[in-house]
Amino acid sequence: MERMKEAIATRVSADEVRVQDELKEIAWIMVAVLVLGVVLGIAVGWALLRAISLPLQEAMQIAVRVADGDLTGKIGKHGRNEIGALLGALDKMKANLASIVAEVRSSTDTISSASSEIAAGNTDLSDRTSSQASSLEQTAASMEELTSTVRQNADNARQANVLALSASEVATKGGVVVAQVVETMGSINASSKKIVDIIAVIDGIAFQTNILALNAAVEAARAGEQGRGFAVVASEVRNLAQRSAGAAKEIKQLIGDSVEKVDSGARLVDQAGETMQEIVTSIQRVTDIMGEITTASAEQTAGIDQINEAVGEMDSITQQNVGLVEEAAAAAGLLQEQAGALTQVVSVFKVDGAPLRAPDVAARKAPPRKPEPAAPRLAGKPQPVAPKAAAPKAAAPKRAASAAVEADWEEF
Repeated sequence: MERMKEAIATRVSADEVRVQDELKEIAWIMVAVLVLGVVLGIAVGWALLRAISLPLQEAMQIAVRVADGDLTGKIGKHGRNEIGALLGALDKMKANLASIVAEVRSSTDTISSASSEIAAGNTDLSDRTSSQASSLEQTAASMEELTSTVRQNADNARQANVLALSASEVATKGGVVVAQVVETMGSINASSKKIVDIIAVIDGIAFQTNILALNAAVEAARAGEQGRGFAVVASEVRNLAQRSAGAAKEIKQLIGDSVEKVDSGARLVDQAGETMQEIVTSIQRVTDIMGEITTASAEQTAGIDQINEAVGEMDSITQQNVGLVEEAAAAAGLLQEQAGALTQVVSVFKVDGAPLRAPDVAARKAPPRKPEPAAPRLAGKPQPVAPKAAAPKAAAPKRAASAAVEADWEEF
């Protein structure tokens, strides 16, 4: 009996030590897996943020510089992905714009020189040129309104582009949040599997406890007075019961951790919902801006109608003009208006090389004019409105003058 008691005690002690070691090992494994998952999630999120936000910020800065007229500098290489392709397209666009501006500046100098020479022969213009100049002033006023509307449309289009980029960033954040939700659900699944293993161990301990308790009761009943020796067995039964209680507590803790993870997953889902709501809001703002663009287009149409009326009046007056003097005046006015419009258009751009000298055009136009009644209005008008692209500058009697300026604005 003593040997059996010692064997039972030894076996129970060994089982107790082994179970405790296994429980500790399981607990450490759970902690390590949780820490590793958090670290990996943070690392992946940070890498995605840097890989997407930094190139997009650079692209936005480049777009802002181009919108402000700065075409200098060169964009470096940024890989072969979609963002790198976007930056490459921006670089190509900026180079093409710079080339166009340089060609326009060169052509403007040539046109300005030619218009100055032609204007020298326009000293014999008659009083009917004053009527033509009045019609041109109306045309120029309508062109200013049209130019303002076109600029507003361009600004709205740029804002729509920025909002589209913002919506893309928000969608990317939503994808990251969804990925975190998936990762959290995977962790919950792993914890559930570990809980099943621990429950199996507890079931085995409970089974052994029942057997020991049954044996102790039977032996005590048979032994009578000598059954007191089975007190050791009863003590072991109590120890097993305590261990079962401890295992139950651990199960409770694991279940609590699982509940917390479920709550975390719910919060992440809520964040994803908020992100999607931000996307909807951004899209709504884009829709509003498109509505403003539509309204501006209607105003642009009205301005074009006014231009047509003014040009029609100018044509009716031009029919009265005959001879080489009128043709020379029309050519000089057309060249000067085109030169002034081109000069004002490209003056907002900054390219590698010498900047454009906008005041030179007006300075070259003034000397050949005589102090006639219409001449001071035509030659002196450009000075106070130099920043504008379509101010009345010459007495051009042809509808092609305003059409050429409108075509230039549409090109840029």
